[in-house]
Amino acid sequence: MTRRIAWTLVVLTSVLLVLAVVPLAVSLTARERVAHRDSQRAATRVIAAAAEEHLSDGRPATSMRKELDAAARRGDCAAVYDSSRLASTPCKAAQGEESEELVADVLRGREPEPPESEGRLLAAEPAGDVREPAGAVVLARSSAPLDARIAAIWGWSAVIGAAALAASVLLSVRLARWVSRPLSTLDASARRLGEGVLDERADVGAGPPEVRRLAATFNTMAARTEALVHGHRAVIADVSHQLRTPLAALRLRLDVLAAGADTATAVDLAAAQEEISRLSRLVDGLLAVARAEQATPRPAAVRIDAVVAERVTAWAPVAEERGIRLVADSGGASPTVAMGAGHLEQILDNLIANAVDAVPSGGSITIDRRAAEATARVRVRDDGPGMPGRAKTVAFRRFGNPEAGGTGLGLAIVHRLVTVNGGTARLEDTAGGGLTVVLELPLWPERGPERADGPRSLPDPKKR
Repeated sequence: MTRRIAWTLVVLTSVLLVLAVVPLAVSLTARERVAHRDSQRAATRVIAAAAEEHLSDGRPATSMRKELDAAARRGDCAAVYDSSRLASTPCKAAQGEESEELVADVLRGREPEPPESEGRLLAAEPAGDVREPAGAVVLARSSAPLDARIAAIWGWSAVIGAAALAASVLLSVRLARWVSRPLSTLDASARRLGEGVLDERADVGAGPPEVRRLAATFNTMAARTEALVHGHRAVIADVSHQLRTPLAALRLRLDVLAAGADTATAVDLAAAQEEISRLSRLVDGLLAVARAEQATPRPAAVRIDAVVAERVTAWAPVAEERGIRLVADSGGASPTVAMGAGHLEQILDNLIANAVDAVPSGGSITIDRRAAEATARVRVRDDGPGMPGRAKTVAFRRFGNPEAGGTGLGLAIVHRLVTVNGGTARLEDTAGGGLTVVLELPLWPERGPERADGPRSLPDPKKR
């Protein structure tokens, strides 16, 4: 942004300078040429007036010689002609074919057109009546002083333009930084807030008033978000404590009652214990969904192959106990994705748990991964009963599938953890029957501040 603002202002200033300085220099150059020509013609007329007194009135040539000497002292070359050259300065620049052509035009009573000669300028004036002159005067003047003044005009114009452009560059860079630096700082603060640094605040003391107001509004939003998240976390902690404690106490009392009860009562107590266990799992699932919805992950580099291998190893005993084949496809690349710490493990745990519950004995669960241009694709395939099309459309909602055998919250947790990390999740039918969960996860850039490719401490799947 700084470069765009600076370049825009510099280009605009350059255009304005060209439109202002160049026409001014051209105008001054034209004025210098006119002034130089007028001065030369005036000097020529002075000599012509003195020559007329000699040629027309018959007076001595003293005055004419005096003016020729004065022209010679100024550095001009002059010559007086009647039918032939009458007198001249020692310099020969006013003599030659060009001068003779000018004299012929003047003696015929015509306005001469002085030619452009390299290094000198010629002027011719009649001595006497313009229509029937008694003679003509030709004056040659060097163009070096004129060229020097014109060069000075263009040189000073270039210096002024360069100085103005340099000042414009400095002002443009300062203005661009004044505007863009607070925006860059605000962008960095917003990125850190999105990564989970809830106490992040933007600087409100720099930049234009609009940017300062934006930073103040951002700080207000960040403070409210922090209070809201902390409040929700506190509610979750309280609910977790308030619900789990009485459930655990109730389970212990039922265990005590079942120990001394008769057969019929023991059966009823066992059913009650099963419902309490189901309620405990439901509470744990709701708390897991709430935590996932409040997740603000700080992305880390996670190697998919390492996590998949670790979770397959952890769930293998459960799958073998139920007669299910759980494998990881080792073919293809091993991409590294950008995800929050422990999120991929939680996602795979929920997907494997759902698949283990759905697949009958003798079935299989396969996990594979592939790398695309900007994402990594992870698929969890099973050959179980699958899911109807209507159920797939609402499966990622809380209790979306009323026919689910578990709590109905596993896919909701998966969807939330995937989307909060910038990925997508969808359900497809497995070829030959079954369900496939397809995850599109963002790849980790080549360079990053941290890595999290090793396994993490997670709950034992046997205790789920």
